[in-house]
Amino acid sequence: MDKIVKTKYGKVEGFEENGLLKYLGIPYAAQPIGPLRWKRAQECPKWDGILSAKEYGPVAIQDDKGIYQGSDECLTVNVVRPAEGEKLPVFVWIHGGGYMCGSASDTLYHGDSFAQDGVIYINFQYRLNVLGFYDFSTYKGCEEIDSNRGLSDMIMALKWIHENIEAFGGDPEKVTIAGESAGGAAVVTLMAVPAVKGYFQQVIAESALCNCVTTPQTQRKNVDLFLEGMGWNEEGLYEKLTTADPFTLIKAARYQEKIHQYRYPGIFEPGPVIDDLLPRRPLDAIKDGCARGVKLIIGNNLHEGTMFVHPEDTGFPNNWDMVREMFGKNGNLDGYEAVKTYYDDPQKEEKYGDPFVHFATDYVWEMPSVKAAMFQSAYADTWMYRFEFMSRFAKDTGMLVAHAFELPCVFGVKEHEFSKVFFDGETEEAANQIIQDMHTPWIHFVKNGAPDPETWPKFEGEVSPVRIFDHVTRTEKLDRTELMRVWGDMRFYED
Repeated sequence: MDKIVKTKYGKVEGFEENGLLKYLGIPYAAQPIGPLRWKRAQECPKWDGILSAKEYGPVAIQDDKGIYQGSDECLTVNVVRPAEGEKLPVFVWIHGGGYMCGSASDTLYHGDSFAQDGVIYINFQYRLNVLGFYDFSTYKGCEEIDSNRGLSDMIMALKWIHENIEAFGGDPEKVTIAGESAGGAAVVTLMAVPAVKGYFQQVIAESALCNCVTTPQTQRKNVDLFLEGMGWNEEGLYEKLTTADPFTLIKAARYQEKIHQYRYPGIFEPGPVIDDLLPRRPLDAIKDGCARGVKLIIGNNLHEGTMFVHPEDTGFPNNWDMVREMFGKNGNLDGYEAVKTYYDDPQKEEKYGDPFVHFATDYVWEMPSVKAAMFQSAYADTWMYRFEFMSRFAKDTGMLVAHAFELPCVFGVKEHEFSKVFFDGETEEAANQIIQDMHTPWIHFVKNGAPDPETWPKFEGEVSPVRIFDHVTRTEKLDRTELMRVWGDMRFYED
């Protein structure tokens, strides 16, 4: 494979590292600078000469653990491939971070382990937070601000991949998109986006927040809190937004994040909204067959809620008064007692964590993921998993099998800072085994369209085989009948 590749927009020159060819920081859209900051992604301009693709591009503007960083000029894609091979299967990773932070250049996501197994690995940056996902289009004078800017970046990236991946030796008809957390939510959402139909054939959704989509009117509940944090009202909002320092906007988003559960218990952070790009809620559209033929792996971790349920500044309800208020504000008070009875059960705490961790895990991740599997399995092969590997670090800290803890295993990266903490206290043999247990079926799925038919049967419904990734990985038949009965078709913040 040549280090110089001709794309639709111009030539790029990559480099060889550890037997892999890498092309980093390639623009996939016009950079959203100046008048494009509040617009959806635009077609990438062509360039003359050869673009050096040897470094990751800037991360999106964000606050990552108190570090304010990033640039508007962030819409770049990265391609990592084996040195040999043509018509290779393609694995596209969308990073998580709650639509608030994160990046494709994080060393955990460099993707060498996938390329070493004969897969072309791709990831990309997209706009985050206020600049990517806050919808101002319904506010007075802000009609020129586009909705779903971050989602439009993802759509443009997938279009770029579809149109250019053959030049890198990839098969545009054998594309798997995958992601975790907000990235998992994104790939489920993209299943319902008409503009990307045909751009991918398979999906892996890890810890997807399948219901993290609102109407513009519902998102205003969060955006109003952001305006409160800025000390703004609706008057002159367009001018304020277009002249403000972006990091000041991010600080106000952190204010919104800190208080939103106390104003609207159970509401999600701002993400995609229903509009012309996303005409329907993903689960409703998937139920009606919008992603017919798209194979799906979906699952979550046993104690997702531990990362979000806190005594103060909680990310989801942490007491029964908040839960009751959540149900009341959404017209579901009739279901509140049944839910409280189901979760306020000491016998469940040993396996599922305290009642509010268990409640958040099911409300945000497990129950909607089971629905997604049920709906999609009517139209394509579908598999479910659950990650239950509790490392010594996880047990000692009380984090248990928390959100994102499967990532070092999927990517097979033991030297990343997070991976070192996660595997601390585990034997080398145990770490290698859980990496093999998770990474290998992901590769099989990307290459062959099934994870492993002998050990991991397809999803069958409320009572179904589920692959349990643990110190002893196995398949168990899980009965979610009672879980799904308790939640029924209750809806929250969907008006």
